[in-house]
Amino acid sequence: MAFIDFLAFQECLLLIATVLVGYVGFSVWFAMRRNDAAGVTSALKSGAVPIGAVGIIATTLAVWAEITWPFPNFPGTRMTSYNIFFSDVYLLFGMTLVVLAVTMAFRLKLAYAGLFAFVAGAIAMSYGWNGYILGLTKEPLETFLMYLAFGGTGVFAFPATVMTDHFLAHPDGTAFAFSVSTPSTHSRPSIQGASRAVQPVVPGIAPENAEPTPTYTAKFHLPKYVTGYVWFFLGVVALAGYAAYAYILATLPGHLISAP
Repeated sequence: MAFIDFLAFQECLLLIATVLVGYVGFSVWFAMRRNDAAGVTSALKSGAVPIGAVGIIATTLAVWAEITWPFPNFPGTRMTSYNIFFSDVYLLFGMTLVVLAVTMAFRLKLAYAGLFAFVAGAIAMSYGWNGYILGLTKEPLETFLMYLAFGGTGVFAFPATVMTDHFLAHPDGTAFAFSVSTPSTHSRPSIQGASRAVQPVVPGIAPENAEPTPTYTAKFHLPKYVTGYVWFFLGVVALAGYAAYAYILATLPGHLISAP
């Protein structure tokens, strides 16, 4: 099979994926902040199509690269390992997006997709470190940082999906027990009733003119640790997006001129 240089396009897909995941993550957090379970579900379903599309394309390109090894343009050089260093991890990237998209579209447990992302992210960081110490690319440090950022996104996605599942499992607003007060159900006698003669009390029956105590429900507040973690996760996604964008700027001119 002939070698086609689509590395720059693969990098563009990385950037697009970070933007989509970041936007969906922010939308989910914003809906959770308003105690809107329907809004969380809507944000997940809406993001499933674009994330799934990127995942399918990325998976297809990675599979093609895997079966094209060794790249014929690089005989007798260390760059014959490019399909191992890039395509293995890129295939995990595409598969993670596909699994996430299916989970979001059918409202399945997100934690399973998060666990898949956790393992894939850990593998990506391992590949990046080995690529750095072996000097497999012309920009070993930049490549390692990009692998580290995307691997971190996968690793830190797992707790975020667990939190989202927990919130959706309690649509009545009790996902975080200390966020909503417990209603009071007892009654208190009226002032007017207290001024009258003492009346017989029948067990199980409230006194005459008794007034129910008003029930107060505190305003819902998303716990600070949830908000803090969400913003931390979005920060990691932003770093991954920046790494992909910087990598595109560094490699695009050479790829437009000739194959690496």
